[in-house]
Amino acid sequence: MKVDFYQLSRDPAEKVVPLLARNTLKAGQRLLVVSADDDLTGRISARLWDGPESFLAHGLAGGPHDARQPVLLADAPQPANGARFVIMADGTWREEALAFERAFLLFGASTIDDARATWRALDGREGVERRYWRQDDAGKWEQAA
Repeated sequence: MKVDFYQLSRDPAEKVVPLLARNTLKAGQRLLVVSADDDLTGRISARLWDGPESFLAHGLAGGPHDARQPVLLADAPQPANGARFVIMADGTWREEALAFERAFLLFGASTIDDARATWRALDGREGVERRYWRQDDAGKWEQAA
């Protein structure tokens, strides 16, 4: 399984999640977006509906049609939509993410120490491939590790 660490130094999570969601859907996968922060979840939802490129259909977990959602927003890593990809948008790592094919941990300045601890904790774990991504001044993402 792959764990991608995205350092949010330029763009906030609500701007990065739609990019990752679009690429996930293009790959034929479903996505679970996890955040315990209701305000962040609301901003992500708004951005998915009316982002600059186009809207991405999604729903909030706990609704009647969770299983049909290509992108599901939740407060826990429980893929009611059958997602194999998960984004932890609030910067908090959850061990349940290791059950997915691919996990994305978005982190900023306030959660950088936790992200570093998670990076170290996953080092050498069998079957886990870690990658670290950072954004350049122009907004392009580049793999740094």
